Formats: sequence, C-alpha cells, structure tokens
Amino acid sequence: MAKLFRSGETKTPKAPKRKAPKRKAAATSIGRKGKFLLFVDRATAALAPHNIRLVSQSVQRTIGLTRSGVLAILAAVATWLVAFIVAGKALYLFAYGAFLLVVTSYLLAPRKLKLEGIRAGLYPRAREGDRMEVEVQLTAKRRIASFTLEERLPERLGTKVKVPIPKLARDRTVSHRYGLRCSRRGVYEVGPLVAVTSDPLGLTERENVIAEKFELMVHPRIEFVSDRPLTRQYEDPPIRPPVSKPWPSGLEFYGMREYVRGDDLRRVVWRASARTGKLMVREAEQGITDHVTIILDTDRGSHSKDGDHSESFETGVRAAASLAVRHLREGYQIRIESNAGPLTQQMRGAETQLRALDAFARVEMSRQPLTQVITRMLSDTRRDAHNILVTPKLDVTAAAQLRLLLNKGLSILVVALLWDEENAGTVGRAASLGCQVASVHPGQDLASALHHDIGAGNR
Repeated sequence: MAKLFRSGETKTPKAPKRKAPKRKAAATSIGRKGKFLLFVDRATAALAPHNIRLVSQSVQRTIGLTRSGVLAILAAVATWLVAFIVAGKALYLFAYGAFLLVVTSYLLAPRKLKLEGIRAGLYPRAREGDRMEVEVQLTAKRRIASFTLEERLPERLGTKVKVPIPKLARDRTVSHRYGLRCSRRGVYEVGPLVAVTSDPLGLTERENVIAEKFELMVHPRIEFVSDRPLTRQYEDPPIRPPVSKPWPSGLEFYGMREYVRGDDLRRVVWRASARTGKLMVREAEQGITDHVTIILDTDRGSHSKDGDHSESFETGVRAAASLAVRHLREGYQIRIESNAGPLTQQMRGAETQLRALDAFARVEMSRQPLTQVITRMLSDTRRDAHNILVTPKLDVTAAAQLRLLLNKGLSILVVALLWDEENAGTVGRAASLGCQVASVHPGQDLASALHHDIGAGNR
C-alpha cells in the first residue's frame, strides 16, 4: 500500500547500503606442510616417555593412589568381573574386600600437616652451567609422625629430591640440602615442595604443599665476542652522520682525552699516560649507526636434531645473546627478532641486559621459516641499522630476500652455524651476496669464530 505524504514534501531516496567487503583471513605463513609438521612436533612431544611419566604421576597425585593402590583397584575390578561370569560368591567377597581395603587406607591416611617450610639459596635467575646449593628448612607446629619431604625438579636440573623423615617434634626444625645443576638454558618450575604422607599399607598418599612452585630462569652462557658495525654497501649522505662524535664506549677508536673522575680505569692508555705525564683514557667512535638488529633463525627444520634438543640452536642462542650483551654494554640500541616475531622491543644501555637475557632464556624453536622475519625487515623504513643474522641454513629463497635488504644499503653480518654438510653452502651464498660472514663449527668457541669474518660486502 503506497504511503501518503503531505503536500510539498518530497522523499529523498536513500542510497543503497553497501556491504563492507569481507576481509579474507590472512593465510598462515607456515602453510599446510608447516601445520602438519607442527602437529607432528606436538604429538611427538606429548608421546615422549618423559611427558607420559609426568601425566601418569599427575593422575596418581590427583586420585591419591599409589601404584599399589591402583593395582589393588584393578585387581578388585578384574575379580568382580570373573565372579560375575562364573557366579562365584567367594570371588565377590574377595573383590569387595579389596575395594574396602583401599577405601579404608584412603581414610586412614593423615590429612593436614601443620608444617612451615622455607627455601634458601634458590634464585630466580642463573646462568647456564651454574650450580645452586639449596637448603630447605621445615618447622613443625605440632608433633608429626613419619612423612616424606619431596621437591619436584625438572629432569634437566636434576633428580627429584625425596627425604624420609621418621618423626618431627613440635616446634622442632629440620633442614636438608640439595644441589641444582643448570645444565641447559630455559625456564623451569622448581617444586612445589610437599610433605607426602601415606597409610600403613602404602596404598594411598596425601600431599601437603609447604612451598609453592618457583620459576627459575636459566640464561644462556655469554662469551666475549667482537662485531664491528661497518659502513653500509651504498652510502647515503643524508643518512650518514656528517661528523663522527665521541661515544662513551664503542667499537671504533676515536681518540684520547684526559682522565676525569668516574671514567673506567680499564680504558686508561698507560703508554700515552707515561708519555704525557697525565692519565689518558681511550674514547670510541659512534660510527655509521648505533642501531643494531639481531635476527635469530628459529626454524626447527633448519637446525640439527640431537635428541630432545638441538645443539646448533643452542649455539645460535648463545651467539645472539653474546652479541646483544656486547652491543648493549657498548651503548648501542638493539632489537632482537625471531621467525615468529620480535623477542624484545628496542633497548639501549647495559641496564637492559637482563631483559634481553630473559628473552633468550624463553625462546624456543618454531616452524615459521626464515623468510618471514626477512619480509618484516623489508617493510621497515629504517636504513641505517646494522643487522646480524644467526642461521644454520640460507636457502635460495632467503638469499634472494636478503639481497633486497642489501640493496636498501643495510649492513648485514651472517653468523653461519655449520652443523650439517648439506648446509655448507650457506657461507658461500652469503659471501656472494656481499655480506660479512662468520662461521661457527661444533665445539668452536664463539670469540674466535666471530673474530674472523669472511667477505667484504661493505665498500
């Protein structure tokens, strides 16, 4: 039915609404093959004997039964099924008796223990290779019968600590010491510290948490390495500083000046001081840039496979961490990138070393390819940064993208981790592009490896 309008009124036709175009979901960079490999990695990790053992122990702690208790329940169920089939009254009685025995043991196990405990000697951060001596002190608020003190540790830090304590009088304190060996970089959970009580038959267990879990962060081992942010392949006068200026510390020698209070005594030049009769200290030059980007290749498919870890990846993490700490101490601004995304924001100064080392302690391998991080670097408008790429494999695709970075006039150092013979061409491919190249072999110390570089990509 047509609508009526007043005289003189006109209806302005409304413009048809346009539907906003639907955005297509961004395709994942790893693709179907990467997703499948990621699923295989997760399944392999879940079915590893260590993880299966952890799940089994977690289930036993949740239901409060020991292995003997679980076997008793299974025996009761099996006996009941046999009795149901053969209609044996004696078997029924045995099944019900076994089940009743487990229930009685569960009820007889001590419930809450009035205990207080503290840990001493356990710190939130450590360095790879450090050893900690931890002391645990327990104080009883009332008399307690026999129990077991248990501290759960990751296998990489040591074996689980179990100390049987026959009895503990009221207001009595007992202590125990154990050692932790931080053999590998990572983030670990120590604990919880629990007191485990059991029934006389050992069919059930109850836990009383004395101290909660403690996060321990193991930083990678740092070595004194060298790296020189040289000039770029193509100079751009508007970008390059017209005059070099003295820097508190750096990699290029600038000159000397007279010592002032507060200067580092390690920078005193004793020969010049003896010649001039005054204390002279060395100054560094800022050089072409004070921005450094460290790129760590985290592609699992490129690194070596050494059981439950990768030696080439751990060496790459140590190399990247050593370079980051070196540049932070020298006053440079650094940024750390990985295939999956940035590990840190931009940082400057020696006081930010802890943040960088925390990021390297947490980093893990992924299935994202190296080309993903290089693509992000290509979209960056900064052209005056010194870039360090730590990778075990530089394939044709990644090398083509790396050439685009070089065409922007960037300085690039490639740290090649030569673990597999099939990746031996990484050094030659990077050098042919015009990059500085440093090769690291298994068992080689980083200081000597990064001191000698190959290639003269910068003119």
